[in-house]
Amino acid sequence: MGRKKVEIKRIEDKHSRQVTFSKRRKGLLKKAKELSILCDADVAVIVFSNRGRLYDFSSTNSLTEIVQRYHSHVEAEKESSAEVLDTEHSKYASFMTVRELLQTVERQLEEPVVDYLSVTDLVQLENQLQTALMQARSSKEKLLCEENKHLENQIATTKNKREVNNGMALDFTNLAPASMNCRQPKATLNFL
Repeated sequence: MGRKKVEIKRIEDKHSRQVTFSKRRKGLLKKAKELSILCDADVAVIVFSNRGRLYDFSSTNSLTEIVQRYHSHVEAEKESSAEVLDTEHSKYASFMTVRELLQTVERQLEEPVVDYLSVTDLVQLENQLQTALMQARSSKEKLLCEENKHLENQIATTKNKREVNNGMALDFTNLAPASMNCRQPKATLNFL
């Protein structure tokens, strides 16, 4: 017979909560010790009970030493992330419109030497160009769809105005380019 899964929520009974805290604290400290021995890792565990009592474990002689290493590591991480943010806000990051971006790219390409651009600037420039290209393609497709709808309306109007001539059937399904999908059914008009 196996154990049933324990639902992780606050234990309401004060005595049961204290017993569980004591058992799990001992288990946590045991696991920390095993981790430090098996993997030769520096491990520090700090636990405060709900009454404010401190329980700690350190695999080295000094818990303070590990905590200082932690703080210096966090500071180094903050400095490196600040450098990345500064790099991301390069001269290409502030463009608001596609037109400004394209004008700047054009100026950059006209200059004989672009060696002063960093790899980050070039990658960012490439990403912005891809975005501008996608926007241009989307606008083009939208305009083509609108033009196709306009042509279909003109055909329908022309059909209504013309008289029926000798049972002639006209097929207008190939007016739109094959690659364009306007999610509109293609029209086949039959003149009788």
